[in-house]
Order: sequence, then structure tokens, then C-alpha cells
Amino acid sequence: MPSVLFVFTSADKTLSGKQTGWYLPEAAHPYYVLSPHASIDFASPNGPNPPIDEGSVELFAKDAGSVQFLGDETVKGKFASAKKLSEVDVKAYDAVFYVGGHGPVLDLASDPVNAKLVSEFWIAGKIVSAVCHGPAALVGGVDASGQSIFAGRNATGFSNQEEITIDKVKEIPFLLEDRIIELAGKYTKADAPWAPKVVVDGQLITGQNPASAEPIGHAILKALQAGI
Repeated sequence: MPSVLFVFTSADKTLSGKQTGWYLPEAAHPYYVLSPHASIDFASPNGPNPPIDEGSVELFAKDAGSVQFLGDETVKGKFASAKKLSEVDVKAYDAVFYVGGHGPVLDLASDPVNAKLVSEFWIAGKIVSAVCHGPAALVGGVDASGQSIFAGRNATGFSNQEEITIDKVKEIPFLLEDRIIELAGKYTKADAPWAPKVVVDGQLITGQNPASAEPIGHAILKALQAGI
């Protein structure tokens, strides 16, 4: 059975001090796509019980997968035993998946331990994946030549338009769409805001927004089954 590492933010406050964290459906939906077919561990910069975005709990209070995830005893155990990023052994996993929420822009994007982890996964030829704001965690990742893993590759992530719509531009240090383009990535997005969009470019798999969480789970599963 393949193994996947889910990485969560440890950030619980935006630049203005508003509550944030990881975004509920962006963990729940891919988890339930992958868990029947892969072993899954959790990790975050600070280890156990990373903070959840409370707004996402409210918004998805009637979403079956999200409700199931919050009450799932197996999931609770994984959170309680979540590794610190500094404790992760890349050799133990076939893929890494970064859960979204505004948190990754605030901590994972600038965390040297995380940048090293992303680079190790990439150079080892393993699947590197992320959804919504999760791709912010990948901006420090480089290939064996020291070039950004985004350079020349197709990718997506939370769009500028979506960020403006929810009035969170001032809550984060950079806009993800802009940063991917700055890193010479070929950024693409859905035809309409909030529509699902998943981009697969070899071992790099990215999703645009919360609606992309279940589809990216299927894309990761397909890549694992293909032995990428």
C-alpha cells in the first residue's frame, strides 16, 4: 500500500491577527478518497494538533465528509500523533500533500525546514501535491539544479480574483497566483472563480480552491497507482 504524508499549517493568526489555520474540506475530501488505498500520516511545523480554520468548520457544517472527518477517531489519533516536519523521513512516503487554508502562506512558505522537505520529495521523484493555498508551501522547493519546482511547469492555486472576493489580500504576505508566476510557473485557473481545477504536470499536482479538494484526491490516487 502506498503512503502519503498530509502536511498542515501550524499558523493560527493572519497578518492582522484574525483566526486561521488549515481548511477543513481540503483535508477531509482528499483524505477519504485516499485512505482506502493508502496509508496516511499527518505532520505540521509544530507537530500534534495543528489549528483548524474555524470559519471553515462553520461553512462546511453540513458537508458530510467534513463532519465525518471532525468526528473520526482514526483522524483524531493521526492529529494527536502528528509529526513535526523536522522529524519526517521522506523515504517513508510515496507522496506529500499540503492541505490549504491561509496558514501555509504564513508559515510553510517561509519555513526552511519545509523548503528542504519539499525539495527532498521532489528530487526523489515522489509526488508533490497541494490544494488551494497549499501550493504556497511549495514556493521554496527546488530541483537538483536549485531551480524552483514551479519553473516551466503547469500549476494552479488560489487565484488573485478569489482572494480579492473574500477580502483576504491584506491578511497574507503574498498572493499565490503572483508568486507562482514570479517563479516562472505556468499558472492556470478555472474558467469561473470557485469552480474545481486540478493541474497535473508529472509529479507536481495542484488544485485551485476548496472545490478542487476531492478531485485532487483522485488525481493523487491515479498518480500513485500509475507509480509516478
